[in-house]
Amino acid sequence: MRLARAQTALLAALAATTVVSVFASELLLSLSLVVLLLRVVRKDVRLRRTPVDTPLAAFAVWTLLAACFALQPALAHESAKKLLLFLLFYLALEVTTDAERREQVLAAVLLGGLALVALMAAQHAFLGYDRLDRRPPGFLGHYMTAAGLTLCVLLMAAARLAFAPRAVRLRDAWLAGVVLAGVAVLTAFCAAGYPVTATRVFVLGLALLAARLALAPVETVRAAAAAVSLLVVPLAAWALVVSQTRGAWLGAAAGLALLAAVRAPRLLALGAALLLLLVLARPQALGSRLTLSDASSVDRYYMWQAGLDMVLDKPVFGQGPGMILSAYPRYRWPEAPNPQAPHLHDNVLQIAAERGLPGLAFFLWWFGATALAAWRQARAARQSRGADAAAAFGVLSVLAAVFVAGLVEYNLGDSEVLMLVLLLSSMPFALARARGADAPA
Repeated sequence: MRLARAQTALLAALAATTVVSVFASELLLSLSLVVLLLRVVRKDVRLRRTPVDTPLAAFAVWTLLAACFALQPALAHESAKKLLLFLLFYLALEVTTDAERREQVLAAVLLGGLALVALMAAQHAFLGYDRLDRRPPGFLGHYMTAAGLTLCVLLMAAARLAFAPRAVRLRDAWLAGVVLAGVAVLTAFCAAGYPVTATRVFVLGLALLAARLALAPVETVRAAAAAVSLLVVPLAAWALVVSQTRGAWLGAAAGLALLAAVRAPRLLALGAALLLLLVLARPQALGSRLTLSDASSVDRYYMWQAGLDMVLDKPVFGQGPGMILSAYPRYRWPEAPNPQAPHLHDNVLQIAAERGLPGLAFFLWWFGATALAAWRQARAARQSRGADAAAAFGVLSVLAAVFVAGLVEYNLGDSEVLMLVLLLSSMPFALARARGADAPA
């Protein structure tokens, strides 16, 4: 029992820190896996099959084969180590099968999301991250990573407000207040020239806060999650705007449209009218991004052309994981504005170029099976609404948004985004187990 509680606390801390620190989240993943192994050895838990075991195993095996056939196998195998992150799916599945623990982990995701979007807003307002060449990165190394994570927490919070509405009292907002106060102090230290130390202390505090939340009664967790969601939605929407990341905008539009189509179809017409108004008005803050003739768009076009050439040249095993940077100069079109490209700004094309068409097929099999499971659980929980419906529809909207955004950026190449997607993708299968609809052995 103590190991189970420790595992829940570790996973909650991991869920909160995934959106703020890749080092902290990977460290917590390692500790969580050690605890899970101890529980398996003690026979406290029994690992069971899932419908996505086959595509995940096939994708992992093909990735390693692609690394073997790469021009630089050692470097390709080094990049393939990211496959270990997929263990997070099984870890989260074991923990979140229990309804209360699922609520605790999802509340921790929202808590970390609040910290991220609040810091992005503060960076834009007070720290000079207000230009196209200087966009708010939050706690992370790149603004596009921050935008991809912001997209996910926005949709999870919106799904909770839509499918599990709850009256919020002032005393329920204390946890959100602690996070916002911490972000305010962190912003002050960053302005004073002490960003690294202050950020480390904040991440540690956030992890401890999330772990403490995981041990709280479920009613306390639900109340805190409702209050956090009310703050996350407007702050995340603003953070996406100031990030000026068009891929994240496309993903947000797709995810919110999906939620609106299910919960309030009339909002679709309103949303379409607002988008049309923005395109026609072209406000100064967005006008420079509502174009396809800028340098980054042109560069993407030639990246995709080079990526198609890579696939045609090596359709079976691809160039190898992590080999796009070294392979790109051989396939680069002369008209491309940049001589180098670390990736191809497209999930589908990147995976096909790195791991061949079979690797892409296994990836799409996994992603499609996960989306189908989310849709089934969303339909099953739609009438009753509540936390299960919010989780299922939230995950479904996140998967749709990540896929759409991933058509113009390699968002799954960021470990932080991949870890959050893996964590959330376990929820439909956890809901299926809780309903007794697990996959046959």
